[in-house]
Amino acid sequence: MSRGKFIVFEGIDGAGKSTQIQLLAVALRERGFDVVTSREPTDGPWGRKLRESATTGRMSAADELEYFIRDRTEHVATLIEPSLASGFWVIVDRYYYSTIAYQGVRGLDPKALRQQMESLFPKPDRVFVLDLDPATAVTRIQSGRGEAPNEFEKREELERIRGIFLSLDGPEMAVIDANRPASEVHQAILRALPGGSQGS
Repeated sequence: MSRGKFIVFEGIDGAGKSTQIQLLAVALRERGFDVVTSREPTDGPWGRKLRESATTGRMSAADELEYFIRDRTEHVATLIEPSLASGFWVIVDRYYYSTIAYQGVRGLDPKALRQQMESLFPKPDRVFVLDLDPATAVTRIQSGRGEAPNEFEKREELERIRGIFLSLDGPEMAVIDANRPASEVHQAILRALPGGSQGS
């Protein structure tokens, strides 16, 4: 059995990651692939604490980083690696690139963070960075979700987070213009998939 493909979606909040993950999962299944989708932070104990902190008050940057590492370690061991080994395509909403971006705006060194993350966790086959104007993102968050941006979603911070995402390079990275209709974004993603996506 051949190893599956590991696909990650990144970008600022409101960029449309959830929508594109759903569209891609359907498209891959129609082509005969087994697909599993997930997200970070996960719904495990460390991930739940991170999600709660987004609205109840951020923990220190060092503690937050530790929680992300613990959550991701469990995620990789229990879902990502076993699924890839079984031939599944694994699609994840956020991975360590978000840690680099979000912790980077809190003062940690993005380059050092990337080295640390890549020493601890498997590198994806493709990372789709859905690039969206932060002003549009805030509008989407407020209108689409019916909520005000939380601490992670303030426009000024989104500008800085976007800048870090766009600074990340590597053969796995693919920046996708997310200011277009969802159907156009989806087609761009399909064109940029790693090899072996055509099905049988």
